[in-house]
Amino acid sequence: MSKGFTLWFTGLSGSGKSTLAHAVAEELLERGMKVEVLDGDVVRTNLSQGLGFSKEDRDTNIRRIGFVCHLLTRNDVVAIAAAISPYREIRDENRKLIGRFVEVYCRCPLDTLRARDVKGLYAKARAGEIKGFTGVDDPYEEPLNPEIVVETDRESAAESAAKIIRSLELMGLIPASQAGDDYSEGEEEKIKERLKALGYI
Repeated sequence: MSKGFTLWFTGLSGSGKSTLAHAVAEELLERGMKVEVLDGDVVRTNLSQGLGFSKEDRDTNIRRIGFVCHLLTRNDVVAIAAAISPYREIRDENRKLIGRFVEVYCRCPLDTLRARDVKGLYAKARAGEIKGFTGVDDPYEEPLNPEIVVETDRESAAESAAKIIRSLELMGLIPASQAGDDYSEGEEEKIKERLKALGYI
């Protein structure tokens, strides 16, 4: 039986975390793995109802997600978390708690996110209607050494998902598949270089 692990998506609002989390979950389910997705918006409505957006409340929210991921991981479930999780210290705290932790940074320039602004949140934040919005008037601390980086302004969702799946295969966390890859030529070497630098392969 496959061992559990946590796949932690971090990135600014609108960077593609939820889309990719569900795409990867679907692929892993098709491979017969046990998977649970903890989407930041859904968690706030249920597990973290009543919490605000102060640094203390944000930290509490991310710690709660991390604790649930810890429980799932130790019970051989693949826990997939998709949350902005803006502060590096709390992400690292969760990494330490969980152990089998893979950080996926959904990197996307702020200008692209503002232009994309599907939910209209960046416009509201700039107009002062939303206070403490990450990336506008609240900080986002980029991961220093994420296992996986997807460039969601330049890659299709299929390319980014394929890159994540291939990275997990190379790390030995999921069985390798013989299916064709959707990521661009040369990405295989980039993936291997990153994982070698981090000591995985």
